[in-house]
Amino acid sequence: MRKVERGSARILIVDDEPNISHLLSRLIAAKGYGCQVCDSGAEALAAITGGDFALVISDINMPGMSGIELLSAIKKSRPDIAVIMLTAVNDQATAIRSLELGAFGYIVKPFEANEIFINISNALHRRELELNRDRYEERLEREVWARTAEIRATQEQIIVRLVAASGCRDEETGEHIRRMGEYAAVLARASGWNEAEAEVIRLAAPMHDVGKMGVPDAILRKPGKLSRDEFEQMKEHTRIGARILEGSGIALLELAKEIALHHHEKWDGSGYPGGLSGEAIPLSARIVAVCDVYDALVNDRVYRPALPEVQALTIMKEGRGTHFDPRLFDLFLELLPGIHAIRERIAD
Repeated sequence: MRKVERGSARILIVDDEPNISHLLSRLIAAKGYGCQVCDSGAEALAAITGGDFALVISDINMPGMSGIELLSAIKKSRPDIAVIMLTAVNDQATAIRSLELGAFGYIVKPFEANEIFINISNALHRRELELNRDRYEERLEREVWARTAEIRATQEQIIVRLVAASGCRDEETGEHIRRMGEYAAVLARASGWNEAEAEVIRLAAPMHDVGKMGVPDAILRKPGKLSRDEFEQMKEHTRIGARILEGSGIALLELAKEIALHHHEKWDGSGYPGGLSGEAIPLSARIVAVCDVYDALVNDRVYRPALPEVQALTIMKEGRGTHFDPRLFDLFLELLPGIHAIRERIAD
């Protein structure tokens, strides 16, 4: 292996014919480029791993790893490196294959010096354009992500403040609202939702009880058991919440409407308001149902003090397959360490 260190752009020459590689290195060095020579594809890959090359000029027909195989390997591991292919045979199919794999040029031996320089200049210019495009796209993606995060933060503040204001009427706290969103997002991810979907349910879940603003204070704040008529009035908060949230055309609020309407449905069909059962209940509502009952049991409520978690989980286990989706409930139990961390971070 021979090195000539010049210029800012470094070029790797790969050819098993010493006279060709020697000629290329002299021509390239004379133009001010730094160059390095390898006589095999395997040696070239090792050099690329330890070096900072802008361009590779590789012969196609070499013993061992061919130039086409080397090109494919470079594009997988270092797509930022430009590649020009050399060949002694003017084969159209091979030329097309090289270009399809990402080669920036295709030169047939014997070549003229100007042909080499034109191809190097074009390849390096195209590489710079592509790198600038990639940098621009990365910067744009960061800006979009930052803007999206800002919008989400604003949405979250509006949701938390409005829902907390309505929740104060039955002594639910802002912390309960925030925990609900965090629990739901964790369970949604474990259920197979992607990060974007989990983020939407994190914001939508806190609105599950927004319909309680339409329920009289005497019922919301009653410390004892509700009468049958009072309970029927309480059940209406699901429909009231859905009416408040419907019709916006905004995905976040549509999901919140779905949750508000169905989070009191039960797996066996004995819930309300629609008596839905099994997978007919929207997955979002089944997720929130588990999270809502858990948080209600382990925190103080107007009608009873908080229960120890062991007792709360014992009660919930009795509802596995009747109240709760059994698969989701089992997932929730597996996720308890993360749930505990959320409780500690967002305590009443």
